[in-house]
Amino acid sequence: MRKIFLILSVVFGLLGIAFTILPLDTLAFLPIGLALVFGLLTLKQSQDSQKKFPKIILTIAALCSAVVLGKTLLVKDEVATDTQFEQQKIETKQEAKKELEEIEGLE
Repeated sequence: MRKIFLILSVVFGLLGIAFTILPLDTLAFLPIGLALVFGLLTLKQSQDSQKKFPKIILTIAALCSAVVLGKTLLVKDEVATDTQFEQQKIETKQEAKKELEEIEGLE
């Protein structure tokens, strides 16, 4: 049973690392939480000589959790208006009006 928990904690730990790197925001907490749970179960079932690797998994999961929380709280998504594009759009409309007026004047 310990090996299953160990494998699951490693898999979810790797997914947690991947989700932390990718811009998935708080969705990364799901594999990180599962890695923490399975890491704790592995640590509980391990003998004293086998507790080093589960501690590493738990440390990595905790660091990933801190990074995701920091990215969520500190990084703000802002939408900036593109004034240059808006100006070009207005100019294009004015040019189109002038062309239509010239075409109407020719007929």
